[in-house]
Amino acid sequence: MSHNSSATTLSRPVVSKRTSTGVWWGLLGVVAFSFTVPFTRVAVEGLSPLFIGAGRAVVAAILAALALGMTRQRFPQGFQWVRLAVVASGIVAGFPLLTTFALTSTTASHGAIVIALLPAATATVAVIRGRERPRLLFWVLTAVGVIAALVFALVQSGGFGQLHWADLLLLGAVIAAAIGYAEGGLLARELGPWQTISWALVVASPAMLLLTLLSLGSGTPSATPSQWLSFAYLGVVSMFLGFFAWYHGLAIGPMAQVSQIQLVQPVMTIAWASLLLGESMTWTTAIGGLAVILCAGAAVRVRLNPPSNP
Repeated sequence: MSHNSSATTLSRPVVSKRTSTGVWWGLLGVVAFSFTVPFTRVAVEGLSPLFIGAGRAVVAAILAALALGMTRQRFPQGFQWVRLAVVASGIVAGFPLLTTFALTSTTASHGAIVIALLPAATATVAVIRGRERPRLLFWVLTAVGVIAALVFALVQSGGFGQLHWADLLLLGAVIAAAIGYAEGGLLARELGPWQTISWALVVASPAMLLLTLLSLGSGTPSATPSQWLSFAYLGVVSMFLGFFAWYHGLAIGPMAQVSQIQLVQPVMTIAWASLLLGESMTWTTAIGGLAVILCAGAAVRVRLNPPSNP
């Protein structure tokens, strides 16, 4: 296994390996994802978090089923269904639901800093998934990044007493997304990039539809046009089209190199939160964000550059 592989050696890739193209596709996906937290913050002002988290997956699943049916895609085989369930649990259910509930009581900028752990978390899952043995420095930098994020969350919560429940939800979302990203990136080389997220959405659709119906138990949701537009973006772009670009970039690879582009996502998110939501940039946000991003970036680079064998 080469150091560019995130988990296992794969044969017969669906797409060609053109690194520069992979990076640009990955960047397009990151730009699409960078609006997710601000638009979620807008949507939760008028819609219930359960409706947003589950409903957007239902919207994306409808589009995914249409795309799969119209292009007559082959069905996954055997254990691929189990792996798709892992992807669906992480990025279709876990991350959207946890972040949506968290953003009901915290700012988009705050959420972006905690979520900045995602690249290091994804690299860690890839290391475990591939049974790699990275240098001790990788684990040290990853641990420092986690500590930096926790300290930031504690300070933002008003002291070192305890974490706010929203921070626990955000940390859970990071773990869920890391698992989904790592497994989804591998499946993208076997099933195809957009086919992977499409099948994952279809797999999760029964549970997400049930949750959406439960969220409607209190009545038909009412919201402003901007809140409905934000919800539409989450369903069409964040949950569907964005993954087309992201998984296409990961599939072209090298996966670990393309995944580093995620490091710019929190910077973009904070910028959108300031421009669109009017959230102010504090010194705590700036220092906390810089510390987490630097640690995550260093951890990914250490894994990308293992010590050469004599």
